[in-house]
This record gives sequence, structure tokens and C-alpha cells, in this order.
Amino acid sequence: MLLAINANNTNTKFSVYDGERAIGEWRQRTSAQRTGDEHAVWLLQLMQLEGIEPKSIAGAIIATAVPQALFNLRRLCTRYLDCEPVVIGEEGCDLGIEVLATPPVGADRIANTVGAGVMYPGRAMVVIDFGTATTFDVVDEDGNYRGGVIAPGINLSLEALHNSTALLPRVIVEKPDHVIGTDTVACMHSGVYWGYVGLIEGIVGRVKSEFGRPMGVVSTGGLAPLFEGVTEVFEHLAPDITMRGLVEIYARSTHG
Repeated sequence: MLLAINANNTNTKFSVYDGERAIGEWRQRTSAQRTGDEHAVWLLQLMQLEGIEPKSIAGAIIATAVPQALFNLRRLCTRYLDCEPVVIGEEGCDLGIEVLATPPVGADRIANTVGAGVMYPGRAMVVIDFGTATTFDVVDEDGNYRGGVIAPGINLSLEALHNSTALLPRVIVEKPDHVIGTDTVACMHSGVYWGYVGLIEGIVGRVKSEFGRPMGVVSTGGLAPLFEGVTEVFEHLAPDITMRGLVEIYARSTHG
């Protein structure tokens, strides 16, 4: 079995795969200060609750957008799972694709690219990842990374509204019932939510126009379900595209 770890700026996702099937998934808040021992106490108990024996883990792969967290995640793998992890961006990691952009490119964005190539072979795709930042990754028909767009995440926008104004409260992200708000909170919900819908539609339209060939669009990330059904931009919702990419990269790196 394989342990795939994706450490983003906000959360770190741990998934155990049996072949191409995820049999356990867990998240924790990303922290560079959390030690390998602390990771192990938390993760190994959760694995055992799902009936997954730590000794059954034969390999691991790590993608991280937080370099300071890598040491302790690697320590988790080497000390408690007895395996040296494949790390995106390090020697020995075989992506199996070309990265046709100026490095560095985020490890999660590379994993999204490989995942898109696996899930939608032969199609050019835009992968929109709703995380701390909202990223748009452009994947060509051969599965290569061609570049993309990075925009502030929706939660960052809400925090900026609250922190930079005297009277606007902190609000959670939710789909408003109406575009025209009748109180401050409703106005904030509408501005951020429908503003993001407009951002998504505008950027995807410009990407497709510049790329010049037919493209599919897939969404992923924790907030992706919030935008289902409100725009025709998305063809698919693929919550596991990043982890599927990690599984494929591990296979390419260890089996050629």
C-alpha cells in the first residue's frame, strides 16, 4: 500500500492507496512545527481505526507547498513506516511529463497536471484548484504542464475584507440566495461569491482563447463543491485529482 501526502498552506491531506483505490483519507492543519512523532501518533491511530496496519505501507510520496514541513513529514515515513518517500521536486522523482514553464512550479500543481493526464488522457484541460490560493493549471493534450494562473483564494479575500475595514465582520463562505444583498453580511457573501464566479468564467474564457484549442475544465479543492451548478464552465468535479497524480508519479518513479 502507498501513503500519499499533500501538504498545502492550510491543510495537509494523508491518503492510503491500495492500487488506485483510496482506502483511507485524513486531514490536519498544516504546521511546520509539528514533529514526526506527533504526525505518527495522530496518523497511525487513525489508520488502525480504519483497519489499516502501518506495516502494510510499502511506500510513500510527498508533495508540499510548505518546505519547512518536509523534514518532519519525511521523518514520519522513515522512522514509523520504514520507507524513504518520493518527494516531488527531488532527485529520483520521475514526473513523466514536461514542465513547460519557468521553475519553480508548486508540487501540488504538478500533481494536478499528472492527475489530469491520468483521468482525462489525450485532452487539454484546465484544472481549477480552490485552496488557500485559487490556481488554474493548463495541461496540454500530451499531459504536459503549460503554465497557469494564481489568484487569491476566496477565504483570503474574505479575511482581507474583514482585516482591512473597520466595520465589515468576519463571515464564512456560502452561496447567497440573491445577488442583491439587503444587509452587510449578505452584500459581502454576494460580492465574494459571485465575484469569484465572474473571475472563474473570465479567466477560463481567456485561457481557452489564448490556448486556441478545445479544452476541458475540472475543479478540485475543498471549496470546489460550493460552485457546482452555478456556472457552465466546469465539466467535472474531481476531488481526488491531486492524489491520483501523486499515485501515478510514485509509480513512474519506482517502476520506470
